[in-house]
Amino acid sequence: MSGKFAKKKLCSERCPFRVVMDRFGDKWSVLIINTLSENGVMRFTELSSSIDGISLKMLSSTLRVLEEDAFVLRTVYPEVPPRVEYELTSLGREIVSYIKSISDWAVQNIKIK
Repeated sequence: MSGKFAKKKLCSERCPFRVVMDRFGDKWSVLIINTLSENGVMRFTELSSSIDGISLKMLSSTLRVLEEDAFVLRTVYPEVPPRVEYELTSLGREIVSYIKSISDWAVQNIKIK
C-alpha cells in the first residue's frame, strides 16, 4: 500500500453491490424473473420449457430462493394432481425495469455470439 492512509474499503460485506450480486449474480434468477415478466403466471413445466439449458433441479432451487426473497409468489392449488403456479410479486415486478435496462445496454454494447 502506498501513502500514509489506507484507502476506504468500498466492498464490505454490507456493500449494496455485493448484496445485488449475491442475489442476482447466478445464471438463472434474472432469466426466471424475465420469463415470468414476459408470460405472467406460469406452471413449473412451462417455465422449464421456456428457459433453455436449465435443469429441473436448478429451476426448483432457484424458484425456492426467489420465493424466499419475495420476488416470486408460489401458489399451490388443492387439486389432484396438485397444480402449482408461479408469478412475480410487486417486488419482482419492480426489479424488471432494471433488468430490462441492463439488457438494453447489452444489446447496444456487447457483441452476442
